[in-house]
Amino acid sequence: MKVAAIIQARTGSTRFPSKVFAPLADKPLLWHIVNRLTFSKQINEIIVATTTSENDNVIEDWALQNGMNIFRGSEEDVLARYYEAAKFFKADIIVRVTADDPFKDPEIIDAVIEILKSEKLDFAYNNNPPSFPEGLDTEVFTFEAIEKAFLNAKDNFEREHVTQYFYRNPTLFKHKNYAYFENKSYLRWTLDTVQDYEMVKQVYNHLYKEETIFLMNDIFELLKKYPAIANMNLNVKRSAMYS
Repeated sequence: MKVAAIIQARTGSTRFPSKVFAPLADKPLLWHIVNRLTFSKQINEIIVATTTSENDNVIEDWALQNGMNIFRGSEEDVLARYYEAAKFFKADIIVRVTADDPFKDPEIIDAVIEILKSEKLDFAYNNNPPSFPEGLDTEVFTFEAIEKAFLNAKDNFEREHVTQYFYRNPTLFKHKNYAYFENKSYLRWTLDTVQDYEMVKQVYNHLYKEETIFLMNDIFELLKKYPAIANMNLNVKRSAMYS
């Protein structure tokens, strides 16, 4: 059973263009996202899924230069991009990864995958309701589930946001939320603005080491020592899911 992490990545961003190549510890953000996924014990394959826009040729070039799997699909219909990438790479289970989350935690990802497998679910996630810091969101689904969404999702919101068909049609899928024991969703650990980038750089400056990774609890410990870091981007407008 192949478990594939599919990273949706593009250079277009209204608030922070080309953020996927923003440097952190002398490497681009996208490199760190891929690297963090390699520490998963459950993921068998990592795929960068970008768009067919000419602007994203640079992502394909970078992926090929770094020996990574690359797939190109629709810019607006991200659901189709996921479905087609999963089909092309023959994935049985898909982990959705967004390329603006520099702290993705492989232990959390593995826990969600394990729930999906052991309970024979169609869809497992950790963000509905949210309890982990924003940016540690994990969504895992079967190929059959995304195929059903691909064939039946009608409106643009569902096509753009990949998993919204699951949330809007809960009776069609066996699903479960994996919750943290306390609500930490007020913390903003994603990268969408320059303020976010400054916060992320601070964390990487303190915690990044080659050939290993820092995890959620390491960041919690850092923020206990330096609470000002967490406050650097708390006033940035948040995802509607966290409102």
